[in-house]
Amino acid sequence: MASKYPFRYDPLTGEYNDSLSGDYLWSNTNFGEAVTETMTPLTWSVIQFTLDDWVFLPGFATVGNIGGYPYVNISIFSSLFKAVKRSRQQLFEMLEGTMFMQLPEGIEIPHIPLSRKDILISLLNVIRVQNKQIQGRRYLPAYLSHNPARFNELRRRIRSELSMDQLANLWQEEIKQNIKKGVWAVLGTANQSMEFTGHLQRDLISLVGREDASILISNVSAGEKLLPSLGPSVGLAKVVNGEISQENYLEVYGHRGPNEFELSAPRPAEDPGWLERQLAHSQMAPLDPQALFKKQQDMFHSAWDRFKSRYPRKANKMIHRIKENSHRIFLREQARSEYVRDRWLVRIFALRVGELTKLGNDVFFLTLDEMLGLLHGKGINDGLVASRQEIYHFYKALPSYPAVIRGRFDPFKWAADPSRQRSDFYDANIANSVQISKIIKGAAGSVGCVEGLVRIMTNSAGIEEFQPGEILVARVTDISWTPIFPRAAAVVTDVGAPLSHAAIVARELGIPAVVGCGNATMRLKTGDRVRVDGGRGTVEILTG
Repeated sequence: MASKYPFRYDPLTGEYNDSLSGDYLWSNTNFGEAVTETMTPLTWSVIQFTLDDWVFLPGFATVGNIGGYPYVNISIFSSLFKAVKRSRQQLFEMLEGTMFMQLPEGIEIPHIPLSRKDILISLLNVIRVQNKQIQGRRYLPAYLSHNPARFNELRRRIRSELSMDQLANLWQEEIKQNIKKGVWAVLGTANQSMEFTGHLQRDLISLVGREDASILISNVSAGEKLLPSLGPSVGLAKVVNGEISQENYLEVYGHRGPNEFELSAPRPAEDPGWLERQLAHSQMAPLDPQALFKKQQDMFHSAWDRFKSRYPRKANKMIHRIKENSHRIFLREQARSEYVRDRWLVRIFALRVGELTKLGNDVFFLTLDEMLGLLHGKGINDGLVASRQEIYHFYKALPSYPAVIRGRFDPFKWAADPSRQRSDFYDANIANSVQISKIIKGAAGSVGCVEGLVRIMTNSAGIEEFQPGEILVARVTDISWTPIFPRAAAVVTDVGAPLSHAAIVARELGIPAVVGCGNATMRLKTGDRVRVDGGRGTVEILTG
């Protein structure tokens, strides 16, 4: 299908293409781990609502929508860094530290011309955002402590509301504020944590090299604490071993699952057969939660012994920083888990609107304002839902877009191009070819070197196809992939950075990982034999 609308947004179909707004550099590396599939209109409009005050440059949305996927406008940050005389290296460190992204080598970032007034307003916006992040971090303890109970209470009230006016008031007076405060708790905690981790990692690399640095920033699950992203996987093992009940598992982890940021996607707790299927897979290859982390912890202790022997005078200060880093990563993961619970609450609210208005699941093809308008008696145009469903399914049928896009990008034209050779980067100003070699380069996610056979997976639902000892190759992973990780000899992803989900989870489990390869899923096929070097960030094709 060729794009019919040369506009940034067509309200009839819900078709967005913010790449048409100008020559800017866009990246979805950060969002790509959260939003793994095409968004419905309701999901996108809720993202807009939650981030409507995450704005830095007047007149420019920090996050845009390109063909159903959220992308961050990197040109905004690059322009602001240039305006305040900060270096390109500082920009790259910020992007990796707070957005999990590494830009392709030699990439040019288009800049936005800024007047003195623009710069002044932008700096005031930066201060405003930083203050909101500080407030969010202060709110975090209360958020983590009270949000599960608040969720249960609001869920009960949503399901008991019989009138549309009551439901609208519930959104306006309680749910709306809770969602906004929660997202700033997440943003504030994540920003601080990733900056801390980035500084620590760079310092460790300068002292002990990339491999030992990677090992020393892991070990978050040491002691009684368990990295929240690993909770669902370890929890399954506990159910299999009779340590917790199925009911308890769903109460604790039932909000975490595949495509968990998409509001139209059912949560595991809503699907009666989901847990049974997962348990069946776990019983095929049982996991020992204690043995799961032993290899990684042994690697950590060995790396720490090497550090102490080389730098005895720096050991006390460094171990404090390492422990503080683990604490901050743990809090960040907890905050994200609670925010995912908030996303589920919005889904429950939307489903209730669908019930009261007789729209059913078609409600996910409305925007947030349109959905709330229904509760206030406003109608929707005939054919609106059908038109949006059509473009949504067109988008959904396309291959995954490049993680980095410069300039005007037509997803339909790009997907139909028979000479398309790369899926990591698109530049409207140059020919997007790639030199074919036996080496695929990415970022060092988790150390270790292993050879094995590739298994390309497009989603985590195909877990039964994955054979223990294979090398998992995927565009991106989220928490629903975690049960597969312990069965994998190594993990390779197109999207990600050393501080992203796939890298953190792989390090916790002691599994080699190369992330952010860009086009590994295009270059490789199931059955290829490769050598994955997680320390160097390379995947060497041996046979294929």
